[in-house]
Amino acid sequence: MTKILNFTLLFLYCLFIYWLSDQPTLPVPDLFSLQDKVLHAGAYFIMAVLAWRSFKQLGYSPIILALLTITFCSLYGISDEWHQSFVEGRMSDVADWLADTVGAGSAAFLLTSDVKSRYLEKLRS
Repeated sequence: MTKILNFTLLFLYCLFIYWLSDQPTLPVPDLFSLQDKVLHAGAYFIMAVLAWRSFKQLGYSPIILALLTITFCSLYGISDEWHQSFVEGRMSDVADWLADTVGAGSAAFLLTSDVKSRYLEKLRS
């Protein structure tokens, strides 16, 4: 049941990102420079956590799990930028994709670090 729930949450989140990308404009106030990149990184950080939870149940080692998570999110980011190139009022931007990948990589790094620290703690006990 948990496996289905995790994959469903990931799928729904990907649909949400798709829906946001399909809007000609988003009502987000411009508060600081590079805000767009921070929002991209944050959105894909969340996606990476959901992807990690989904893929974790497939039994991969933490490093493979991290690489799979980053690859999934990065490829979704590429497809998202390509999709935006067809939406009136939107444009595709390589820097947005890089921010997506950085966000996913940050989440994977933190999750892998947490797994390593728990593993080391068990070894020390």
